[in-house]
Amino acid sequence: MTSDADDFLADSAALFGETSTDDETIRYGPLVITVAPKEGKANTLMADHLFSPSLLLAELIERGLISLSNKRVIELGAGCALPSLLSATLPDAPSLAVITDYPDETIMQNLSANVNRNRPHYNDRCTVHACGYDWGKDVAPLLDIAQAHTANDRAFDIVIMSDLLHFDRSHDVLLQSLLSLLRRDPSARAYIAAGKYTPPHVCEHFVTEAARAGIALEEREVEAVWKGKLEVLGGGLNREQLGVRKGMSRWWIGKWALNS
Repeated sequence: MTSDADDFLADSAALFGETSTDDETIRYGPLVITVAPKEGKANTLMADHLFSPSLLLAELIERGLISLSNKRVIELGAGCALPSLLSATLPDAPSLAVITDYPDETIMQNLSANVNRNRPHYNDRCTVHACGYDWGKDVAPLLDIAQAHTANDRAFDIVIMSDLLHFDRSHDVLLQSLLSLLRRDPSARAYIAAGKYTPPHVCEHFVTEAARAGIALEEREVEAVWKGKLEVLGGGLNREQLGVRKGMSRWWIGKWALNS
């Protein structure tokens, strides 16, 4: 994306109530997370924000509407990694959570700090890794982690993508990564969320390209009421604001099409 596109995205996000949390600490249940400093690639790739789609996915995971129990999960472009990290703390946690973002020092320092800071809260049955990964590049190191965790099964049951669709020029490499990482099984799922500041035609482009590649994305309804039970603190996030932020999001469930 160009700097002009970055500015447009930031301005559009602000219109929908998306403001940077800067260096504030966000607490979600037992989790303590921070966003990356507003500089360099962290700024360009918007890793310096906690956007609404991450909050939406976290709430759905908390409520069990997205089940990750005993699954091998990978999150792409994770930012502060709220959905993945929250899943690791729950009684029905995944068995493996591999949390990735662009291999930039500032971004990865913050991501690794979030992963390590919260280790005391992870379910003992969940193994958590933080890895640098650039979409479209070789996925072999990531697949090696999955295979090491479960012998002879070199893929992930779940791929999480939170607020990545606005990078429209990266749809091809993002889809390439999704296709390479998601286990080719009817039970495998992709959970994808986007903010409403991402233009509808951009979202539909990704949905169309995914269908052509063999992954059907079904959009699900979003209730603009916060129903999570865990306490959320920081970033000006009271329950009313959480409901507003949740309502500013869209989400899809992806699975391999029957004829793929």
